[in-house]
Amino acid sequence: MSYDLRAIADSDGRFAVEAYLFVFEALARSRAVFRRERHVTGPELLEGARLLALERYGRMARLVLNSWGLRETDDIGEIVFTLIRWEVMSRTESDRIEDFHAVYDFEDAFVRSYRIRPGENG
Repeated sequence: MSYDLRAIADSDGRFAVEAYLFVFEALARSRAVFRRERHVTGPELLEGARLLALERYGRMARLVLNSWGLRETDDIGEIVFTLIRWEVMSRTESDRIEDFHAVYDFEDAFVRSYRIRPGENG
């Protein structure tokens, strides 16, 4: 199936196209972390997103995500369910948008708990 993420993002209007791309990358990260070939749960996807953002953007993770309109875990759920409505992603009977509600706080996940790794310029 072919789809245009920019058109989906523009149609929704809440999040930048980069946020949609990030969700796909977070899905791939979650599959690797949780060793799943197919379906991951909402909390698993959010953990993949957290790990990916910290690895890719470090101390700037929250700022980067915020610049795309992502301010809380619920926003990632909104993107997932928008992609489900557009038939870009699929869901199981047990998947609910509530699975993404307040799973972690962006301030805690990306700012307060951030630690500089050995060898990182800081």
